[in-house]
Amino acid sequence: MSLEAYVSRGVFDPKRIAAALLTSSDDLARSAGLGKDAIQRAARVRQPRIQRRLRELVEVLNKVEPRFGSPLVAYAWFRSQVLPGFSGQTAMQLVQAGRGSDVLEYIDAVDAGIHA
Repeated sequence: MSLEAYVSRGVFDPKRIAAALLTSSDDLARSAGLGKDAIQRAARVRQPRIQRRLRELVEVLNKVEPRFGSPLVAYAWFRSQVLPGFSGQTAMQLVQAGRGSDVLEYIDAVDAGIHA
């Protein structure tokens, strides 16, 4: 799905992201490592930390979606697939810990044939 589908008024919109993934705002907040208040209050949604987490989540999903054929399956992978080399953590757990860039680098390495 294109990034524009997740954006409203120049920011990543948690309601649009949740709708695209057929999930609740609360579930989306947990998946990004945010409190539910962080994405329910318009003033907080625009904060750099909130936008960074939402951006990282969307970037990871967009990178892996072509492998799985749908945003829903990509989201399931994000939440449940343990990534080798990250002490048994999933992409979701790494994003929650503020390590979204590590997940993106891992995906790039897999695409380049460095990791199997």
